[in-house]
Amino acid sequence: MGCFILPGGEAIATTILMKVLGRERAERLKLKWLNIMLWGGFIVLAVEHVWHGEVVPWPPFLTAMENPADIAPMLHEMALIGGSMSIVITMTWAVMVAIYNAISRKDEALREVKA
Repeated sequence: MGCFILPGGEAIATTILMKVLGRERAERLKLKWLNIMLWGGFIVLAVEHVWHGEVVPWPPFLTAMENPADIAPMLHEMALIGGSMSIVITMTWAVMVAIYNAISRKDEALREVKA
């Protein structure tokens, strides 16, 4: 119903954060990786929701909002599913960055030993 909205919000936040932090700090933190993962998930889910008729081009845009009885389950889905997806994407990014940093440190140590 609207689970793609939370990852989309996080994608907007990370895009703004990348601009605020500046290019060097954003590259050091690998925020571009997180941004790509979030925007990709948002786009795929938005297309899927449009495909299934859950999102329409006229107000209120989310079909679940047409019936007031459907708003509570929609908000629950957004919090549960969208929140879970955002957490999993962010945790996956954190693991990727940790592995990258560990490999980079090991590679630097090997270069120092050889030199």
